[in-house]
Amino acid sequence: MANFEWNDRYSVNVMEIDLQHKKLFAMAHNLDEAMKKGQGKEVLGKLLNDLVYYTKTHFASEERIMETNHYPELDEHRRIHHKMTGKVEQIMKDFQDGNLRDSIGVMNFLQDWLTKHILGTDMKYSPYLNGRGVH
Repeated sequence: MANFEWNDRYSVNVMEIDLQHKKLFAMAHNLDEAMKKGQGKEVLGKLLNDLVYYTKTHFASEERIMETNHYPELDEHRRIHHKMTGKVEQIMKDFQDGNLRDSIGVMNFLQDWLTKHILGTDMKYSPYLNGRGVH
């Protein structure tokens, strides 16, 4: 299934953000393991809830750093974050309503997010922030 292993190719060279990304990888890994084991609703519910909360916290932190450093593509990055937050919240709602039947779809979304978003969208701000002395 999904591979939620952090490696240095995901580093944006901003310690605070890299630490948060590592935590998101670990949370996705734990969720994947719980879903593979068919663990109860309580376990999955807590993991999903934690992921929703941490996603919002991470995005706010990332946006704060970009705003402080006047990142020129901040508005576009916020738009992408808003869309992703909506997707994570929808997954949680589907779970709470008993409609989350496609765990593979959830894992694919998380893997896509963690790889494509970090390696694509987030890597765009890395040289800008690093050039402003943010590490």
